[in-house]
Amino acid sequence: MLEIHQFRNSPFCLKVRMAMEAKGLIYRSVEVTPGLGQLSIFKLSGQRQVPIIIDGETAIADSTAIIRYLDDRHPETKLIPQNPKEAAQVELIEDWADTTFAKSTKSALLQAAAFDKHLRAALIPEEVPTYLRTAFSNVDCDWIGNINELIDQDEQNSLLSSLEKISDVVKDNQWLVGDSISAADIAVAAQLSLLKFPCSSGNSLKGKGCPQFINDPRLQSLFDWRDKLEMSFLEKRIN
Repeated sequence: MLEIHQFRNSPFCLKVRMAMEAKGLIYRSVEVTPGLGQLSIFKLSGQRQVPIIIDGETAIADSTAIIRYLDDRHPETKLIPQNPKEAAQVELIEDWADTTFAKSTKSALLQAAAFDKHLRAALIPEEVPTYLRTAFSNVDCDWIGNINELIDQDEQNSLLSSLEKISDVVKDNQWLVGDSISAADIAVAAQLSLLKFPCSSGNSLKGKGCPQFINDPRLQSLFDWRDKLEMSFLEKRIN
């Protein structure tokens, strides 16, 4: 059975889980404790970053590399189209989602968590001792100073503009590229999790995130699209 070693709320780990679910693969999740727990990851793969999947004696790191590996090993549902033009489009969108989009969503979540102690508490891994979880969630925001000065507002405005365009696309199209699910859909949907956490994030986090994006009616169709995608995976598992 495939194993994914992960941080549950990492969008890159979610990306890999979604890829495995899109392919209908059975897998086991192994939650990694930040810090000491990453030493075991280093022994498996030679690096400390997650996600990592274990397939028999093979360990593969990096979400993009993992999807390519899964496509080779389980080609029934191709996440990289065989059509060269569509494949290029998918790779461009995936790269944008994993870099520019990922950087902007982290900044937005930092801003939201700075002023929402309940969100801060929910973001702390369950493995962290309760007293540390409580202390961190109750930290006064004064220690952050002028948090808005740390956030690049031009970057956030650019992100909103990009998301509006994608939201318009998914109003009329189920998939971002071609006529079936691809790594582009999965990469974008995964990064959206930091703006509004999906049901798979668990009861403490689902629905939480960044109010300026969650409450923007122009993005509602985008979050609905993400939720329908996740629901389709759940229905596949049940059937």
